[in-house]
Amino acid sequence: MFDEFGNAPEGWEIRQLDELAESMTSGGTPKSRCSRYYTSAGGLPFAKTEDLSRASSKHIESCELQITEAALKDSAAKPYPEGTILVSMYGTIGLTKITAREMAANQALCALLAPFSCNADFLYHQLDFIRPKWSQFSGQTTQANISGSIVRKAKVLLPPRNEQSSIAFILDTLDTQIQKTEALIAKLEKVKEGLLHDLLTRGIDEHGQLRPRPEQAPELYKESPLGLIPREWSSPLLDEVAIRGSGHTPSRSNPAFWDGGVSWVSLSDSKSLDNVWIEKTEKTISELGVANSSAVIHPAGTVVLSRDAGIGKSGITKSEMAVSQHFMAWRCGKDLDNLFLYYWLQWMKPRFEAIALGSTIQTIGLRYFERLRIPTPSFSEQKAISSILLGINERIWKEKATRAKALSEKSGLMDDLLTGRVRVTPLLDQAQITTPA
Repeated sequence: MFDEFGNAPEGWEIRQLDELAESMTSGGTPKSRCSRYYTSAGGLPFAKTEDLSRASSKHIESCELQITEAALKDSAAKPYPEGTILVSMYGTIGLTKITAREMAANQALCALLAPFSCNADFLYHQLDFIRPKWSQFSGQTTQANISGSIVRKAKVLLPPRNEQSSIAFILDTLDTQIQKTEALIAKLEKVKEGLLHDLLTRGIDEHGQLRPRPEQAPELYKESPLGLIPREWSSPLLDEVAIRGSGHTPSRSNPAFWDGGVSWVSLSDSKSLDNVWIEKTEKTISELGVANSSAVIHPAGTVVLSRDAGIGKSGITKSEMAVSQHFMAWRCGKDLDNLFLYYWLQWMKPRFEAIALGSTIQTIGLRYFERLRIPTPSFSEQKAISSILLGINERIWKEKATRAKALSEKSGLMDDLLTGRVRVTPLLDQAQITTPA
């Protein structure tokens, strides 16, 4: 199993997992409806595949569920010591984590128990590296799975012990950098969420500061069809400050209508929405397709919103684009900044989703948008609000680019270092990295 290694690099060896761990086993699940077996505090963490997915580092410290001594006594669940390596066998195959404390696990996880006849951190990275290979051994069922015997017989490449610790140190260092960046991204996303609420309900006063909350300064606010808004704001129908449009899908039976020079925003672009700008689309249509359908070419700067699948996703077109009938498209008038409209739609997204959930078909009807009102500050205040929100977006984009670069670097290093293609000692000498003893 995993025999495609061929000849091991000089000084390396190929070993089975059951030769490296003191023992390998799997657990069991106590009866879920028995209150004696589960507790909200003070119990033993009980790991499932989902808990491995949620862990943000190579260590797993907590789990959604905790079980009692009675559960251990009456089921196949058993306590695993700190330092146990867990590998998922069902569902998401090959997820690997190291326990940071004593915990139990269900039967979907294979447990490799210490002591190991290799560096445990290196083994974690090697198992993470070979994860894509597990799927070839999955049983042909509705849920992907592998057996414990497959995990036991899996083979990994092992360099000399000193190289193992050096490789693990390099990859751990990169992982730490990636985790710090991910934590910063999460923090910035929270800041953006808070700013969206504050800026779009309180706005910015003449001194460039957030207005006090209504309960702090009620005299600064007034009642409106949208509830309390700052006194300087209005609450027009969106149709009064922007031209609303939509689009269409040309006949798919006519190839001449497709793959032309007209960018066409469709549900295929859902993953690229909610990132302010729409620079390109998955599909294009031709001018002939536009002429022979109800599709419309909207100008650059049009704000689009999905009203069907991916409800509430939005963006601003960077160039002329058409849209499918699943999208609304607004061209802002002189009193509405398109970035302000975009961020307001972003803030409204949970409301759009809730409205769609209340429908028989997951969509928002056109009548809703005809009645939709928008809180509207002065144009200069809109621009100031948009500038702040765009600034936080730009910081998030920068950190995401840093994360992507680090992930790419890690992927390349794993491919080099964990196969022996590049030996770690010269690499360390070149980088002047001090490794642990």
